[in-house]
Amino acid sequence: MNAYQKVQLARSNLRPDANAYISRLIEGFIELHGDRRYADDAAVVAGLGYFEGQCVTVLSLEKGVDTPERLRRNFGSAQPEGYRKSLWHMRQAEKFKRPVLCLVDTAGAACGMGAEERGQGQAIAENLWEMMGLTVPVLSVIIGEGGSGGALALACANRVYMLENAIYSVLSPEGAASIIYKDAGKVEEASEALKLSAQDMLRFGVIEEILPEGSQFELAAPAIREAFVKGLEQMKGLSGEQIRSQRYARFAKLGGDF
Repeated sequence: MNAYQKVQLARSNLRPDANAYISRLIEGFIELHGDRRYADDAAVVAGLGYFEGQCVTVLSLEKGVDTPERLRRNFGSAQPEGYRKSLWHMRQAEKFKRPVLCLVDTAGAACGMGAEERGQGQAIAENLWEMMGLTVPVLSVIIGEGGSGGALALACANRVYMLENAIYSVLSPEGAASIIYKDAGKVEEASEALKLSAQDMLRFGVIEEILPEGSQFELAAPAIREAFVKGLEQMKGLSGEQIRSQRYARFAKLGGDF
């Protein structure tokens, strides 16, 4: 399977969405809405629930499963209010000492005029800054597409995992083809050049582990559960400062061998 085939598989309509995984992993999930400033962004699902008997904060980027829902959720591309909503929940998790579990599936943040007018860049930057400083465990899984800062805003985590057919990149292949090759038709070449597969990310040290999906994605939910259990167990007993320092060190070493 070449890189562009993996891109197509990561975008497949047959893939379970974030809500499908939440329903399988989190007991008693309660979704909370709004950013306390402007509006509720349906592209970001945030709330509380129980994972293996422990209260956790859950954040996810949700694309939707059919055309009406995808339009309502802006195909998983969050507006500034979506990132501000997730930031509010991160702060609450910090206050009440709850681990943060994130599910990421987005081609990137919303880039329309309205998003820019409401401070998209600042909203993402604040997420990156404050997420890096959290003193509670943060675990993130790329379940489909992980696109640019829109994905990274929910992936500044102590442990980052990817499903085996997911992708993670600084830019979409279409965008890279237009910018680098000046030809949108060279999307396959761009996909290869971006090195965006889970296998590439593991080789570069960007993620901790590749999680199996199986041919019909039937293995994904148990694999995510196992990864979350293992990740939380690895940080059990660490102080808040140790958790924060580990996260900072994880990102500080990226790219050091290149």
